[in-house]
Amino acid sequence: MLTHRTANIGLFVLLAVALLVHNLWLTLPWWLFLLLPVPYVAALVWGACNIASGFYVPVVCAADTQEKKIAITFDDGPLEAYTPVILDILRQAQVTAAFFCIGDRIGGREALLRRIDAEGHVIGNHSFSHHFWFDMFGPAKMLAELQQMDRAVENVTGKRPRLFRPPYGVTNPNLAKAIRRGAYTPIGWNIRSLDTVAKDKAALFSRIKEGIRPGAVLLMHDSMEVTAQVLPELIQYLKKEGYTIERIDKLLNIPAYA
Repeated sequence: MLTHRTANIGLFVLLAVALLVHNLWLTLPWWLFLLLPVPYVAALVWGACNIASGFYVPVVCAADTQEKKIAITFDDGPLEAYTPVILDILRQAQVTAAFFCIGDRIGGREALLRRIDAEGHVIGNHSFSHHFWFDMFGPAKMLAELQQMDRAVENVTGKRPRLFRPPYGVTNPNLAKAIRRGAYTPIGWNIRSLDTVAKDKAALFSRIKEGIRPGAVLLMHDSMEVTAQVLPELIQYLKKEGYTIERIDKLLNIPAYA
């Protein structure tokens, strides 16, 4: 498995061999030394953008099961526009989900967060600010963001989230350090709905259906109208196909709170 550590070792070995050849046997052109790190840099970018790779830190993206079970997760709430609508749909269908919330959206929406918790859904950590430059923060600042989000949730519900989903789904060495120091369980997905860019309900539903499989974790957003529009049909389809929709902590067999 390719990880940040193995990539570092690979680059070191590659450069060491090139220098050995250059000094003992054959003079290598200077541009070759510039090209040698290119695969390494490509691996760094791939690892940062591919949350399922586990390149920087192991991330749980699905359950290892052949049973027809699936978890639905929502990012970026709570928001007045669509979070209540989605909660209504879930309650009517008797389905529980996970809401990876942004901390600075909790203030003024405490009742909405309490409702998420009271109706049996999991509240996860999606950072406090979801800052555009979050991935450029140092590990201490990242950890402070995550802990600030924890406090925001704990002050309202009395529960401290343990599950964390990285903003933008990006990981890097600094975030890996913050996750380890805070003892979080990083959560990804293996069905990315792309509901934030979906043009219509039919296209979104079609995309989600293509990815449905046993043990899947579906990523959606409770900030989008099209998500609320497609959800009833999606739940009906899953049940018709024999799927059980489970809370993510139950599906993955991990604790949701510290």
